[in-house]
Amino acid sequence: MPLTVYLSGEIHTNWREVIIGMADEMGLDINFQFPVLDHGLSDDCGVKLLGLEENKFWHDHKGAKLNALRNYNAIKKSDIVVVRFGEKYKQWNAAFDAGFAVASDIPLIVLHDDDNQHALKEVDASALVVLDDPAKVASALNYVITGKL
Repeated sequence: MPLTVYLSGEIHTNWREVIIGMADEMGLDINFQFPVLDHGLSDDCGVKLLGLEENKFWHDHKGAKLNALRNYNAIKKSDIVVVRFGEKYKQWNAAFDAGFAVASDIPLIVLHDDDNQHALKEVDASALVVLDDPAKVASALNYVITGKL
């Protein structure tokens, strides 16, 4: 039975492709899940389904609720959650996903550069593993599955 790994967070770089590609090269049986990566669709899904909003707060609220429903469902079905915090954008939703994973007793791996270490110290403290490179995440998953580095 494959391991299910949810890849949450930053959507503007190829970190997911690095992890998925390396996991495939290692022959790991992993089912990867992740949020909607189309930023526009993610932002506008609520109003596209539930109707337009003139007030930006309610526009965002509808999208956030619909995305939360989708993401909670995927996270609850996961064996491990990996949360990536990037440099350019603040991923507040990723912090929420991290907290939800921990509250749901799902092991958490946090991925970020050293520059964000202080800002993410509480998130890091809740993780089982904190890494600074997507390749290290793939190696950690290899170790979890095979017991080899």
